[in-house]
Amino acid sequence: MTKPQITLHLCAPRGFCAGVDRAIQVVEEALRRYGAPVYVRHEIVHNRFVVETLKEKGAVFVEELDEIPETEQPVIFSAHGVAKRVPEAATARNLFYLDATCPLVSKVHKEAILHERRGREIVLIGHAGHPEVEGTMGQLEPGTVTLIETPEDARAFTPKDPENLSWISQTTLSIDDTAEMVEILKERFPSIAGPQKGDICYATTNRQEAVKAVAPTVERMLVVGAPNSSNSRRLREVAERSGCPKAMLINRAAEIDWADFDGISRVGLTAGASAPEVLVEEVVAAFRERFDLKIELVTTAEEDITFLLPRALRDQAAA
Repeated sequence: MTKPQITLHLCAPRGFCAGVDRAIQVVEEALRRYGAPVYVRHEIVHNRFVVETLKEKGAVFVEELDEIPETEQPVIFSAHGVAKRVPEAATARNLFYLDATCPLVSKVHKEAILHERRGREIVLIGHAGHPEVEGTMGQLEPGTVTLIETPEDARAFTPKDPENLSWISQTTLSIDDTAEMVEILKERFPSIAGPQKGDICYATTNRQEAVKAVAPTVERMLVVGAPNSSNSRRLREVAERSGCPKAMLINRAAEIDWADFDGISRVGLTAGASAPEVLVEEVVAAFRERFDLKIELVTTAEEDITFLLPRALRDQAAA
C-alpha cells in the first residue's frame, strides 16, 4: 500500500542548549566520581525523559533540601537556579553541593543584585511560579523585586520612584511578548535601566527564530518538549502566532494524534532547549513508518557555545 507523502521541515537550532547540556553533565560527572546516590534539587532540566534516565543511573530528585538525609554525597542545584536561602541552608547542614545553574541565569541574578546595590527598584518580567523566577527573586529580600507577567501588569505597575527603576527578565520567555512589555515600561518610565543585550538567552532566541521561519510554510508544527518547560511552551505559541494553523507540544512520539495529519503534506518539527535529540529522532522514525517522508532542514543560526563545569568538578579533574 502506497504511503501518503509528507515533508518534515526540521528546525535548526533545536533541542539541548549549552546550559542544559552542562547541567546534565554535572549530574553524570558527579555520579561517575562519587557514585550513587547523587541528590538533585528539583528536576535538573524540565524533561521527564532526561530525569528518568538520570534516575536509572543513580540520581535522586527532591524538591527541598530537608528531603535529603545526612550525607556526604553531592547535592546538585538545577539549571534553573535557586534562591540564596538554598545554598545557605546547604552550607548550614555541611552538605557538599554543586551548582548547575545555567551561567546565563546566573548573569540575571548578578544583574538583580547590582541594581539593588545601586538603590534601584527592580521589575522582573517572567512567569509566577517558574523555578527560574523564584530563584531570581530569591536573590534579594522579599518585596525587593516586582513581577510583571503581562502587558496589563506593565501598564498598571506603579513604582516608588519612576526615576530610579530597572528591569530584568526570565531567560526563556517569548521574544515578542517581552519586547512588548519592555516597550510599555520604557514609554512610561524613559529612564528605566535594563540589561545591555536583554536577558532572554541565545538558545531561546535562536529556537524561536527558527520556528518563525518554518511556521508560515507548514500546516502543522510539532514541538518536542515537556509541558512544564517554559521555552518549549513558548515555541508552540510562537508557531501559531507566526502563521501555522495548529502547533502541538508533545513529550514524545507516542503522544502524536495521527488524525491531525490526515491530508497534511507539510509539517514543522522542533524541540525545546531541554529536549534531547533522541526524542526528535523518535518522532522522525514514527513519521517514516506512516508516510513517504521527505526531510528538509531549515537552519537559521549556528551554535557553538559551551559552558565549563562547576569549579569543584574541574579542580578534581585537574588533580
